[in-house]
Amino acid sequence: MVLANTYHLYLRPGIDTIRKIGGLHRFMGWDRAILTDSGGYQIFSLARLQDVSDKGVTFRSHIDGSQHLITPELAIQFQESLGADVIMVLDECPSCKDSFERVKQAMNQTHKWAVRCQKSQTRGDQALFAIIQGGLFPKLRRNSANFLTSLGFSGYAIGGLSIGEPKALTQNIIEETVPSLPKDKPRYLMGVGSPEDIVDAVAKGIDIFDSALPTRVARNGALFSWQGRNNIRNSTYSRMENPIDINCGCYTCRNFSAAYLHHLFRCEELLAYRLATIHNLSFLNTLMNRIRDAIINGTFNTFRDSFLAEYQPTDEEARLAQKQKRLVTRNHLQKPKVDNNEAAFR
Repeated sequence: MVLANTYHLYLRPGIDTIRKIGGLHRFMGWDRAILTDSGGYQIFSLARLQDVSDKGVTFRSHIDGSQHLITPELAIQFQESLGADVIMVLDECPSCKDSFERVKQAMNQTHKWAVRCQKSQTRGDQALFAIIQGGLFPKLRRNSANFLTSLGFSGYAIGGLSIGEPKALTQNIIEETVPSLPKDKPRYLMGVGSPEDIVDAVAKGIDIFDSALPTRVARNGALFSWQGRNNIRNSTYSRMENPIDINCGCYTCRNFSAAYLHHLFRCEELLAYRLATIHNLSFLNTLMNRIRDAIINGTFNTFRDSFLAEYQPTDEEARLAQKQKRLVTRNHLQKPKVDNNEAAFR
């Protein structure tokens, strides 16, 4: 399933453009499942200026500073026009550093918006998922799960995680939340994509994941293997005739040596990023296939223990520092160009 983001598509090329062409499937030439996020997280993380009210969220585009309003009703209308198979409610995503009261306020706003999203849905061929919020507070997470599951959505997402908090806290919140979710509805963990976190979360009952991590680290030369990430830029790969993983069947490993990938990255050739991305996405597909087979065969616990024993995750302190650096860089690069003569946005 491909995830497309309503916030970005709304800003460009525009919802109406995609609708006139026949919806997202036709627009991007993809005949399989598509999930659209409402864009709530992007609004709260990318938009430099924003104002939240019961009506919705008013924000300035991170592209050109233009002012926009998205309501829960518009979020559903946009996603119905896009024609995705799975669509999401509009939610308010608080920071992992926010206080209990601030997170509670955002959770209550998310609940109100979820009700309005559900009431405004007109298409019966799209599965509408609710998004559970509550920050790093187990009590709020349970309250949010209990309220939203009482409304009977098609599936339930756990939002507001993997946004800067330690992994141990992420896993703890998953453990606290999943027991409150129905067993016969999909459980979607938003924003989590590292192999070790996926395996851990599946063990806790999660079904669906999304993350830009596999493609982002690929562009930086980090290629997944069953032992952990390999930095293809390292000189040790400069003369390696074998592919980065001799047991991998992806296009990259079938056709190119590690030495060639190393060369492409050192020369900053665009092909480097494409080939590394193909490999990482193939690795994750293989991982998910093995997870499914292990579940079906009743051997998942053995698979999990074996995988986690061999896979070396990135250093936690380095991971958090890198994430913070990335957020600072993104905020700097995506500062909107606002007319200095325009009155201050409130």
